[in-house]
Amino acid sequence: MALKLCLTLFLLTITLTAQACPPSDQAALQAIKAALHDPSLGIFDTWTGDDCNAYYGVSCDPVTDRVAEITLRGESEDIMLQKTGGSGFMSGAISPAICNLDQLNTLAVADWKGVSGEIPACLTSLSGLQFVDLAGNNISGEVPADIGKLNKLTFLSLSNNAISGKIPASIVNLWSLKHLDLSNNRIFGELPGDIGKLKRLNRLLLNQNQLTGSIPSSITNIRSLVDLDLSMNQISGWVPFQLGTMPVLSSLSLNNNLLSGEIPATLLSSFGLNVVNLSRNYFDGFLPDVFHPKTYFLSFDISFNNLKGSIPQTIKSAMFFGQVDLSNNHLCGLIPEGLPFEKLEAASFENNDCLCGSPLHDCKG
Repeated sequence: MALKLCLTLFLLTITLTAQACPPSDQAALQAIKAALHDPSLGIFDTWTGDDCNAYYGVSCDPVTDRVAEITLRGESEDIMLQKTGGSGFMSGAISPAICNLDQLNTLAVADWKGVSGEIPACLTSLSGLQFVDLAGNNISGEVPADIGKLNKLTFLSLSNNAISGKIPASIVNLWSLKHLDLSNNRIFGELPGDIGKLKRLNRLLLNQNQLTGSIPSSITNIRSLVDLDLSMNQISGWVPFQLGTMPVLSSLSLNNNLLSGEIPATLLSSFGLNVVNLSRNYFDGFLPDVFHPKTYFLSFDISFNNLKGSIPQTIKSAMFFGQVDLSNNHLCGLIPEGLPFEKLEAASFENNDCLCGSPLHDCKG
């Protein structure tokens, strides 16, 4: 009996010891806790003791007991957030002590609105990082210059913050990256000319910044790109025609920029693009007459440009058009009859030079 009790105590001791994360990780987590302020949820009340797995939002490697993941989201269906209707508020900053968690692969401190300060520069020393989401806060400063050292990173979202500065040149070295979202910040300067090195990228979201310069032609080398959003910047120049030949690109948003020249015919004849927004630019020339029976646009917006001529009659051959906006150009002539135009409102065509026919006024003579 005594032997059985001793064995039980021994096994229990091993179990408890296995659950305890190293003192260095505990100390780093306590420093992170001290730098953040959660006024209502009590998230950090759970951050006590030596079992880091019991800390809310923290996961440890089952073999090494080292901290592997920190996931704290302010917009969630988590039970912890139900008391605030699924939305929380947290202030403070991300402590540089996070860099002592050298086995960290996931960092998500997102949608807390009040988390500020800068991204710790030492974050780029965490070579195992694969997922970083700091979106929806009030983080300022710049993207770390040597962000390109994180060559295992597959997901990087810093959107909806107050980040400024230029896109670091080293970002093109993130060869594993699939998702890059820097939208709605204060980032300025030009896109890296060799951004096409990000061969595995699926989503590139840089909208609502202060970017200038032209669209690098190398961007068309990202053959895995599905979603490209450069809208609401100050990007100028012509649109590379190769964008329309990219094999899986389905959504292209270039609206609210300073782009000019003619709309590449490839964008309208593409078999894959189904969301195109080129509105509020300076495109001129004629609308390319390249529509075909496989044309399928969920949304097609070329409003507020300088386009002239008539609406191509081949547009009637399209398989599908959802939302369409051709307004505020210099288009003339008869609006094609039948689908998709018979279901559109006048607002889709208004403020052109001399368009006529339903749903606008009848053509004269």
